[in-house]
Amino acid sequence: MKQPADEVDKLFQIPLAEFTEARNSLATRLKKEGDTEAAERVKTLAKPSISAWVANQLYWRDRKAFDQLIAAGDQFRQAQAAQLAGRSADLRAPLDARRQALSELMKLAGDILREAGHPASPDTMRRIMTTLEALATYGQHPGAPPAGRLTDDVDPPGFEALAALVPRGSSASARHAAPRVIPFNQRKPEPAKRKGGDTKEDARHVEAQRRAREAEARKALQQAERALADARRAAERARTEMKAAAARAKAADKAKAAVESRFEKLSAAAEAARQDARRVAGQAEEAAQAVDDAERAVKSAREQLKD
Repeated sequence: MKQPADEVDKLFQIPLAEFTEARNSLATRLKKEGDTEAAERVKTLAKPSISAWVANQLYWRDRKAFDQLIAAGDQFRQAQAAQLAGRSADLRAPLDARRQALSELMKLAGDILREAGHPASPDTMRRIMTTLEALATYGQHPGAPPAGRLTDDVDPPGFEALAALVPRGSSASARHAAPRVIPFNQRKPEPAKRKGGDTKEDARHVEAQRRAREAEARKALQQAERALADARRAAERARTEMKAAAARAKAADKAKAAVESRFEKLSAAAEAARQDARRVAGQAEEAAQAVDDAERAVKSAREQLKD
């Protein structure tokens, strides 16, 4: 027997135009079967936007490419965590992997739109890319939006939320840890002030801690800004590639139309030539027959003259 969750998943896989009718039908059936709570949950499901629907289709149809994008996002956060902890880490490799996965998914997204009869407009493609980038940023974090069940576009997390997504360590198990803010050096309780020169020493120590915290905060901000700049460059490249591909497709369609028009004209000319050839052949046949008749008449006349 199918579970309500499985049937809800199927709602987000069907053509977008069928969503509302299928949702209402499922809610009615669940209510008749006595599962009132599940029926109410299903009834409140919103119809996805076209861009969210495409992101859902990528999750359900092209899971390998989708998982590669999410994995690249997780690897990037692990590398960030390592750098913030003072360890050496390669940020370029996960960024390249994310860019490659994103490029592949955007091509698939265009195919899905065309197959479904929806225009792959620049605005729709931009919103799909924004949602995919946001999902990559969230990765496998427990608080991530429900991939495959999106009803609207997903915006990238803000700086504070982004900090909460970065794990403490770079181990694989950190992906499933509870959300935590990146720990800076915590201010320890200040010991009771001592007399004399110790007071100045304490003040210097507190100031040094403050500067260290400020330096780490600046470093985290720089990392996030670099990641944002890389993501924007990747998005711009994808948009440029998309425009170039659209231009190539338009040129190919124009060339195809020209070839088809020329083919039609040549076909018409060939048919006219065939008809003309048949006409000339008929005339030649008639002329040959006339020659035969004339030769027989000449022969008959000569014989009569001899007699």
